[in-house]
Amino acid sequence: MRAIKQLTSFGLEQALSCLFPVIIFASLAITQVVTFPVLPRYDWLLIICLFMQWMMVRSGLETVDELKVITLFHVIGLALELFKVHMGSWSYPAEGYTKILGVPLYSGFMYASVASYLCQAWRRLRVQLINWPSNWVVVPLSGAIYLNFFTHHYWIDVRWWLAFLVITVFWKSWVNYEVNGRRYKMPIALSFFLIGFFIWIAENIATFFGAWEYPNQTDAWSLVHLGKVSSWLLLVIVSFLIVATLKQVKTHPPRLKKSRQSSNTIVLFSKRKDMEDDF
Repeated sequence: MRAIKQLTSFGLEQALSCLFPVIIFASLAITQVVTFPVLPRYDWLLIICLFMQWMMVRSGLETVDELKVITLFHVIGLALELFKVHMGSWSYPAEGYTKILGVPLYSGFMYASVASYLCQAWRRLRVQLINWPSNWVVVPLSGAIYLNFFTHHYWIDVRWWLAFLVITVFWKSWVNYEVNGRRYKMPIALSFFLIGFFIWIAENIATFFGAWEYPNQTDAWSLVHLGKVSSWLLLVIVSFLIVATLKQVKTHPPRLKKSRQSSNTIVLFSKRKDMEDDF
């Protein structure tokens, strides 16, 4: 019974952390069935996402720091969308006033919703990182994974080499989280795979409701190829690494050195905040 209670509590915290993605999926479903007046569907989706974001910050469900992270992911995601649509990887066939080079602005919120989930779950589950690698390794690895989404159209696709590097770098790294006052842990690599797999499921739901369209879904909807799990896995890794790096910087800011003329003593200044107060 205790195990069932813990699992239920964990599921509830996860569900609450997914509030932003759930609103997006609900909006996709409603606007697919109901025709809203005055504006095209993509524009209404943008308005809904902006309103939801404002409500979450206003109500305290998200902090200002979390909003900054979500905005960063919106920009990163929108840049990727512009490139992928240009290369014909997928398309947004419907009309909209808020489309740039064929990409509706609301699409960036689908990436931002991943960041929203990570930030919310991090705070609700009091996540801590064990044996986290140096940022000198994490930051270049994140950049290489993100760049591969662009460069593989012109060069070889090195995603599997990058996946191998991720496993190697994070082999001894664990994520520690809390449920009802009890601490648990799992390998970070496993958490990457689980989040990526569930995002793939969410992608199938999104394409079913016309969020975007792959070339093989032009005539009729079909299941997104299972190989896309690898893409989402890498995107989740980038998202997780960015959020984790920002939290590491926020929790352990750079130390400033001040030398004294009378001695060789070095005074170190540092500020620390509790993990749950960040983002």
